[in-house]
Amino acid sequence: MSDSYRGGEPVAEIVRSGFAESLHRGSVAVTDPSGNVTASIGDTGSAVFPRSSNKPMQALAMLRAGWEPGSAADLAIASASHRGEPFHLAQVASVLGGAGIGDDRLQCPPDLPSDPAARNAIVAEGGEPRRVYMNCSGKHAGMLAACAAAGWDLATYRDPEHPLQRLIVATVEELTGETVRAVGVDGCGAPVLAVSLTGIARAFSRLVEAPEGTPERRVADAMRANAKLIDGTKGPDHRMMTAVPGLLAKGGAEGVHVIAAPGVGAVAVKIDDGAGRASTPVALRAITQIGGLAVPEDAKPEIDALLGPEVLGGGEPVGRLRTLL
Repeated sequence: MSDSYRGGEPVAEIVRSGFAESLHRGSVAVTDPSGNVTASIGDTGSAVFPRSSNKPMQALAMLRAGWEPGSAADLAIASASHRGEPFHLAQVASVLGGAGIGDDRLQCPPDLPSDPAARNAIVAEGGEPRRVYMNCSGKHAGMLAACAAAGWDLATYRDPEHPLQRLIVATVEELTGETVRAVGVDGCGAPVLAVSLTGIARAFSRLVEAPEGTPERRVADAMRANAKLIDGTKGPDHRMMTAVPGLLAKGGAEGVHVIAAPGVGAVAVKIDDGAGRASTPVALRAITQIGGLAVPEDAKPEIDALLGPEVLGGGEPVGRLRTLL
């Protein structure tokens, strides 16, 4: 694809024992609360697959299709990349149960939980991979619930020509202000839509700036109020949103991360080599240093830990990831 991502600039390095041993290149788009670009690093205009960072917009389309979640937590799990912890599985069951749908209708691939403790517990009991354990099962459950609410076919909900998927395309194009430039197959089997980093940052600004009670704001509020559902007990999105009130964060595979805050704007990051270890620190550095987000004093220890994750040697800290913004 001629408009596909061309690559970025050095944005982070790994320092071990005072020696820089690895370098991450990437791109960063920064927008203000109105969605205007205020700064950019690398290629922020070409198309990327935001992967799971698209989920809040997909969840918004589910609401527009007529789905009425039983709770804000149901809406949050539909926006999540969960770790398969017990409370995650219970919330997926809540979405499916509310729509009268069994988990046998899920079309994400069978998997084991990505949370080590949850996975080990299932393996110890002789459990096998199941679709509900897969980290996108909340999104798939929401898609099924939305189809049920709209009277659409459940068996073909992943098809790009399905009414729900066409509505998702329209929603993504509305929020990003861009035409979707490519449609691929995500790791979970659902369509994934290519837009620019600038577009995805603009979309997240619109979610956090939307008036209270609107569908857009409902998605943002549900994610922030149920942050542990989004990526688990130890996930960076949970940690960020818990530490800084009002922050909205959603990571995606292949080194994508998007963060927004009301009155501040948003940042969207793509790490060229797909490394998730760099995307969170770079996105956080961008929204604080470039975007001007003020971190509350009591949140600084948590945010500092996310900004510079430790490098271990012999089980002890011997260095850190260092951002280069």
